[in-house]
Formats: sequence, structure tokens, C-alpha cells
Amino acid sequence: CLGETQAVLKREISEQEKPETSKEDAKEEKMIAVLVDNIRSAWNVGSILRSADGFGFTHAYLCGISPTPENEAVTKTSLGAEDFVTWSYHKDAVKLAAGLKKEGWRVIALEEGEGAKELGKSSSSNHEKSVLVLGSEVTGVDPELLAHCDEILSIPMRGQKRSLNVAIAFSVAAY
Repeated sequence: CLGETQAVLKREISEQEKPETSKEDAKEEKMIAVLVDNIRSAWNVGSILRSADGFGFTHAYLCGISPTPENEAVTKTSLGAEDFVTWSYHKDAVKLAAGLKKEGWRVIALEEGEGAKELGKSSSSNHEKSVLVLGSEVTGVDPELLAHCDEILSIPMRGQKRSLNVAIAFSVAAY
């Protein structure tokens, strides 16, 4: 656009800008989170954070080698979404998933393969607290982590390639 470009590092939300929610809306609001395990690309993690905000996710668990918003490339791609989606870093996603299950979370993996249900044919949306697990683009979700999942979902693919970029796949599943 040939205009000046400004970087927005952090933005505070005033009380006037916060969306109003009624007591009925608050009761119906579900807690949904994403667990990002061993995703090497800071740009993918930033994109996931941005989409998580857009789709109303409440938290992002960044695990293993996944970069955090302390990495400039994550914040550059997330465009400030890390200020709206709370996030935490956990070295061991398997231990985290086990702990979330004990707290009553439904743990759902996005992965193709045996036992996976096609996206849209799941009962997951009825659960009060759900976490969507994403794994490495090269090796997929860690088998030990899959063992803790209540359900495995896959995106039906029609072309020759059997997978999507992890950030794109997350957006499809989140929607």
C-alpha cells in the first residue's frame, strides 16, 4: 500500500472494547485449548496462536521443541494473538495430557491413521473442556501422547497428498 508500516508490540484492551457477555453466554461457554507438541516452525506456531484466538480457544499449551511467543518469529506471525490466548510451555506433552485428563479434559488428537474418525463425525463438541493435540508435521503425534487421547480425528483428503500444513490443518479442525 506504500504507506508507513508500524509494528504493534502489545495492545491493552480497554473495558469499552471488551465484548459484552450475558450470564447465559458465560454458562454455555466451553473451554477449548490446543496442545502444540514438537512443532519446529515458529511461523506455524504463530499462525496457530492467531487462529486459536480467531476461533475462541482459551489456552495454548506449547510443548517439546515448539517455540513460544518469546521467539520473535512467533510474535511476528501471531500479530498479537499471544496477548489474547493464554499460553504456557511444558517440556513433556505426555505428562501434560495425563494431567489434563485427570482434571476432566477431553483430549483429542488431529492425526490420520488407524482409529481416526473423520472430522465432523465426532461427539467431541459436546464436552465442556476439550484440548486439541497437534504433533510434528514430519512424524505426527507422538504414539505415547496418542495413547492418552480420548479420540483421534482426521481431515478427509481427496488429492494425492495425504496431509496439510499443521497450521492450516489446525484451522480446519478448529472451525
